[in-house]
Amino acid sequence: MEGFWPVADALTYLAGSWRTERTVRDLASGDEGQFSGTTAFGQLEGGGLLSEESGTFTWRGVPRPAERTLRFLPGATPGTADVRFSDGRPFHGLDLTHGHHVADHPCAADLYRGEFTVLDADRWRTVWRVGGPAKDLVLTTYYSRETAGHMRGTPA
Repeated sequence: MEGFWPVADALTYLAGSWRTERTVRDLASGDEGQFSGTTAFGQLEGGGLLSEESGTFTWRGVPRPAERTLRFLPGATPGTADVRFSDGRPFHGLDLTHGHHVADHPCAADLYRGEFTVLDADRWRTVWRVGGPAKDLVLTTYYSRETAGHMRGTPA
């Protein structure tokens, strides 16, 4: 089993540009899709980060452009983040001080459970399990740092 890499401050660790590779598996149908692109975490006025993901999502052999924007705001305790959708609605909390975090997000009758794992200074992973009457999915995303010379998060 791989170990976790604690970071003192989630926002400092995430800042910068990341190569993003995701697989999406529909457990009900057996279909699998892939996303390939980048996620840029840029500074927000007033504190926090704006996460802008863009790339290509291929589903059932059909590639199409895909993008997503989230806000990562300073959390309630030092080093944590409050993740929000682009319109400001709450998504989930994020605490990487132990290098690993599990977050839940109810969406209608479905439940999104995200597992965040920091692998090292330049790599992290998320695994979202989505279950309920409308969805039965597993989304696994690997992030690898693109920018050199970034002020990296340090172990807690």
